[in-house]
Amino acid sequence: MIDIDEPLVAALVSEQFPHWSTLRVRPVPRQGWDNRTFRLGDDLSVRLPSGEAYAAAVDKERRALDFLDGKLPVPVPGVMAVGAPSKDYPLPWSVRRWLPGDPIDESSLIDRVSLADDLGSVLRALRTLPTGAGASAGRHSFYRGCHPSVYSDQVQIALDRLGDDADAERCREIWLAATTSAWESEPVWFHGDVATGNLLAEDGRLSAVIDFGTCGIGDPACDLVIAWTYFDGEARAAFRESVGLDEATWRRARGWALWKALVTMSGQSSPDPGGTQQRVLADVLSAAL
Repeated sequence: MIDIDEPLVAALVSEQFPHWSTLRVRPVPRQGWDNRTFRLGDDLSVRLPSGEAYAAAVDKERRALDFLDGKLPVPVPGVMAVGAPSKDYPLPWSVRRWLPGDPIDESSLIDRVSLADDLGSVLRALRTLPTGAGASAGRHSFYRGCHPSVYSDQVQIALDRLGDDADAERCREIWLAATTSAWESEPVWFHGDVATGNLLAEDGRLSAVIDFGTCGIGDPACDLVIAWTYFDGEARAAFRESVGLDEATWRRARGWALWKALVTMSGQSSPDPGGTQQRVLADVLSAAL
């Protein structure tokens, strides 16, 4: 990971975009794993990949956001400028519009059923858009949008490592169900990281979707994992109804949720200090679709 702080960001902005050099730079309270984000004044943000593996997303995301801006039921963070690598920071970076709102898991006003309806509508609208501005799913999307079997080796490694900490027989049943169907329609847009930190709310309703760094064109099953990581009960049912996808896609989505839980718990992925993925695994293994 690259050490990214306020002085570095201020220097990059001053050097490459001097017309913004007087604006205050400050980090956002909640940082992602792939990128570091800083406020730039009141209306802009600066987004910098935390490592080389995430740099390819900068130009891809710019093209995607240029196309998606204004075409979805809620705003997306349009890119205002793309910065070049420098001697102090070796990767491309971007300046974007700042969108108001709080991450949905930090808002006390959220009605999860209403949010499920809103989010399902956004994802359904996303699938209807022309795909020419998107990139086919692959390494740049960390294989979101591909068939979940791309991660079969990681699932097996996780089960070997976890031993009695995971119900291996049940996991294999769910994984087999997930990997014995495929997206049979034309490839469509997917977001790739529909997580609580990437969904903003104002006045209790979904107000924006951010972080399209893993977006692309392919199978939208990966975008349904939030059904287990955030929704449950009536809200999960409302999300399923609103998003409008078939049973086979939901089986693949369950596989994606299973994969993420297993690789996180087995140390193959980013840390999970709150134990979210352990809870998700229990839910994936027990809850009906």
